[in-house]
Amino acid sequence: MHIKLIWDFRGPNANKIAKHHAIHLNEFILKEKLEHIKVGEEAIDNHYHIAFMIVEQKDMITMRDALRPHRGEYV
Repeated sequence: MHIKLIWDFRGPNANKIAKHHAIHLNEFILKEKLEHIKVGEEAIDNHYHIAFMIVEQKDMITMRDALRPHRGEYV
């Protein structure tokens, strides 16, 4: 089972902020030498975007504590 850790961004700059946050998530993955983790950003609407990281359920607590996402959901 996988968990999608989500960071929510709202407002006129939400797209740029979500893309920038995804860059930092990728940097974290490289720094920690993690594998099999998907990172991305997604538009919900014009003023609501998310950055996300999909991790295995066994790694969720560690990633949650290190990165402090706004929320998570099962994938």
